[in-house]
Amino acid sequence: MSRHIRRRSPLQIRLTIAGAGILAAAAVVTAVTVASAGEPSRGHDVVKKAEAGADHVVFVQGNELAGNTIHVFKRAQDGTLSAAGTYATGGKGGDQVDAPTDSLASQGSLVYDDRSRLLLAVNAGSNTVTSFRVEGQKLTGRQVMGSGGDFPASIAVSGRIAYVMNAGGAGSVQGFRLTAKGLAPLSDTRRSLGLDNKKVPLFSSSPGQVAFTPGGRELVVTTKSANTLEVFPMTRAGRPARKAKVNDSAGAVPFAITFDKAGRMLVAEAKDSTVSTYKVRADGTLKVVQKSLPNGQDTLCWLERAGDFFYGGNTGNSTVTGYRTDRHGKLALTNDVGVATPPSAKSQGVIDLAVTKDQKFLYVQNATSGTVDGFRIGRDGSLTKVGTTTGLPPFAESGMEGIAAV
Repeated sequence: MSRHIRRRSPLQIRLTIAGAGILAAAAVVTAVTVASAGEPSRGHDVVKKAEAGADHVVFVQGNELAGNTIHVFKRAQDGTLSAAGTYATGGKGGDQVDAPTDSLASQGSLVYDDRSRLLLAVNAGSNTVTSFRVEGQKLTGRQVMGSGGDFPASIAVSGRIAYVMNAGGAGSVQGFRLTAKGLAPLSDTRRSLGLDNKKVPLFSSSPGQVAFTPGGRELVVTTKSANTLEVFPMTRAGRPARKAKVNDSAGAVPFAITFDKAGRMLVAEAKDSTVSTYKVRADGTLKVVQKSLPNGQDTLCWLERAGDFFYGGNTGNSTVTGYRTDRHGKLALTNDVGVATPPSAKSQGVIDLAVTKDQKFLYVQNATSGTVDGFRIGRDGSLTKVGTTTGLPPFAESGMEGIAAV
């Protein structure tokens, strides 16, 4: 993808130097399926679980422009990783305009759903989404489906429903059912985000993530430069309200979303590296519970939960910040300096994060160095490095983005 030289706003310059990104979208669902040779036919309406789902594995999305791949790593008992295969998604990776380190500028571009045993990946460069069935550390049954818009960048799953966020154009969300074959478009679910981007969006003005609230009753999308949180109340049939409730963000440049045990929503905000906490109401409005806690680092974009702890990726200075919540849900840093683990020479360009299902390990993508760091999570929330995996696609014309751990 060619780079565009343009004059940028102060916010764009700040984010480009520090590092951030994200996506936006629009369009119509065009579907093309690619099934594995000899794959038996199965019904679409009932998801049949594979005999074995993902087993002690970490998935990393390469996001290569010529052909997107999923790199699979077996996770040992001590948290170290060993290569277990690479699989073509059947689509192309993407690179948002002027993205500094994170080509997709989003969280949730690679998602594993334990219930359906499906791994879902975006192909931003070809406007498609790929699903694989997971059997241990192997991927089978590849299916490729149109995303319903331009530049898909994030996926959310709740029950038997998945939603894809398209970051290009006006931006959109599109619903799918999870089936034994993979994804099937859900009728009358495409909703516009009302943005103003080109088909390949500028990284600082694209949406950052789509996420379901616990229980799946609301669908939330962050928009960066618009500084809003768009909430769609959901019907029991899995369809969003016709229009989102647009809420102003408590902090500037909202990016990533996660939730605490009580269902409160935490949002990472890139401009000042802050986290705000909200209660999501049934009508889509938000109540600020705790406003904009700063971490003292540079460009916080990604945020993941591990029990009572949360970990944020600061791409501007390649650090990871630790947070904890008390029994009242109040968020605080795990230490005074806001650094749970300092960067190393092989840990440059921190972007996406993933926590294992047992909440014992955290894995961090380093875009500039093309590596993944693994950390053991201590009882006090401290991080101890267990290893660094090298040889992944580093950020250049594009770079890896998207990670899931089991």
